[in-house]
Amino acid sequence: MGHPDIPDHTTLNGLLLPIRRTFDQFACVRPSYLYRGVKSPLAGKEPGSIDLVVVRENTEGEYAQVGGFVYHHMPEEVAIQTAVFTRRGIERVVRYAFDLARRRNKKKRVCSVTKSNAQGFGMVLWDRTFAEVARDYPDISTESLLVDAAAMNFIRRPESFDVVVASNLFGDILTDIAAILTGSMGLAASANINPTRESPSMFEPVHGSAPDIAGKGIVNPLAAILSAGMMLEFLGLEAAAQAIEKAVGATLGEGKALPADLGGTASTTAVTDAVLRHL
Repeated sequence: MGHPDIPDHTTLNGLLLPIRRTFDQFACVRPSYLYRGVKSPLAGKEPGSIDLVVVRENTEGEYAQVGGFVYHHMPEEVAIQTAVFTRRGIERVVRYAFDLARRRNKKKRVCSVTKSNAQGFGMVLWDRTFAEVARDYPDISTESLLVDAAAMNFIRRPESFDVVVASNLFGDILTDIAAILTGSMGLAASANINPTRESPSMFEPVHGSAPDIAGKGIVNPLAAILSAGMMLEFLGLEAAAQAIEKAVGATLGEGKALPADLGGTASTTAVTDAVLRHL
């Protein structure tokens, strides 16, 4: 995965997407939290002021790989790429987002992100399904944004977001923004969840690998550690999950063992050792 000699679409469609689909890991959960000791690129943001979760539909949408090439490798070549949205697929991920907003018990707000003004079939179905599901959750406030407005508002008012639910493509893009708003890709943990537990779920740091710095001992390990915390929470080990979260927060707040992407000089091992000490 991520090796520079292998095209990204090969490993994505040959391994990662088949895992998510075969195990029906339809909810990709990506939290973003601004920790004490971490500086946001946005001015004046206090620790904890940015605290949101993006729930990304993980098995269909724009990554469905429906389509193909016509006149392949000829001057007249045509590429057809079709996004696939099903009511079942939309409804279950939207319900997961509403249930998560209830469990988080913070702002109790769900924002749906589409582009239904330009994509008048699949995204209109998403909007309609979101509105229908929202009626079952009168205790949760809602917002619907076009993806360009959502990208703008992630920068302009990130504090206003609690749970955001979006399609495969839009969720992927917005979580890049959210990760940087809270300091670094090196803090971006994720869960690929099958809520029915009929198949395995998968927990991983997100947004790609980094072969250019592999083996140098400078990689930020915190996203992997936080992903392990998400796994423990999913397994029902709440105390252990909270202990990991607190240990990461204490390490960042202390500021003595920060990796290069957060402005420090600590090695991967030194950062990990600091988390272990706090744990």
